[in-house]
Amino acid sequence: MKAITLAGYGGCEMLVPREVPAPVPGPEEILVDVAATAVNRADVLQRMGLHPGPPAEFDIPGLEFAGSVAAVGGRVQEHSVGDSVMGLVSAGGYAEQLTVHERVAMTVPEGTPTLDAAAIPEVWITAFDALVCQGGLTSGRTALVHGGGSGVGSAAIQLVKALGASIVTTSSARKTELCSALGADLALDYAADDFVEAVRGFTSGRGADVVLDVLGGEYVNRNLEAVRVGGRILQVGLLAGGGARVSLGKLLSKRVHLIGTALRSRPLEEKITLSRRFAAEVLPLFDSGLLHPVIDSRYPLSKAAEAHRWMESNANFGKILLVIAE
Repeated sequence: MKAITLAGYGGCEMLVPREVPAPVPGPEEILVDVAATAVNRADVLQRMGLHPGPPAEFDIPGLEFAGSVAAVGGRVQEHSVGDSVMGLVSAGGYAEQLTVHERVAMTVPEGTPTLDAAAIPEVWITAFDALVCQGGLTSGRTALVHGGGSGVGSAAIQLVKALGASIVTTSSARKTELCSALGADLALDYAADDFVEAVRGFTSGRGADVVLDVLGGEYVNRNLEAVRVGGRILQVGLLAGGGARVSLGKLLSKRVHLIGTALRSRPLEEKITLSRRFAAEVLPLFDSGLLHPVIDSRYPLSKAAEAHRWMESNANFGKILLVIAE
């Protein structure tokens, strides 16, 4: 089968198309003909050698997929050949076929084209897990989400509004209107606006109940200022740097929960539990049309290097897809 593999660590030229052996599903796995995958920031970091994938004969990036079931293992019960499925993987999405445990795979929502469904698993499950499962966000509360124009941000905006909560986002100036159009109650320009003061004003001095941060760096202390007493900060990325000077006094006095979280490194059992909860609680909102994936652009698999360059430009709003099979 065709796949994009890493020839080494470095620039986009390290993404090399090649023929590799097709995977064989285990007893509880399904073999998927991949229609599309998506480019995630973790893929860029993996290419640079900063976020290595699991040990494998071929280093194939890609954390999510959408496609159809081509074959099933002997103990598979929930999926049949021909089913349209999507889900998370630890690696291997940039390929024509992959295998995944049947209980991680989710049925593509009715009304969502399979190609578009590749924009759902990674960012939507990340947003749901951070804001709801770990952040405890519920109706009537307020979330502060950094990177509102990213894939996670565009999912978070819709998810927060679907919950009946309020959301403040930060992004580059040219993306603020897009965040507002998607449903953000207050969309701030991170370069010009003071999000701490803006959140305090928006919440009448109380602060955000939950903060979802993809940046890190100097944002950590400012998040401590913006979150309410007893609130939660979910750190899901480090685009602004992995080091930070944190005011432990503020952390203690406000009794804030500062939580680091990631999907890729979790054991299979946790991924199954999270995927099934997401399928039960969130996917019906896609079926109803209340939620939809936000897609910035599409590239053929052979143009994976161009897709990476586009992501590194930070110009995208929403997801960048790699189309493998029409």
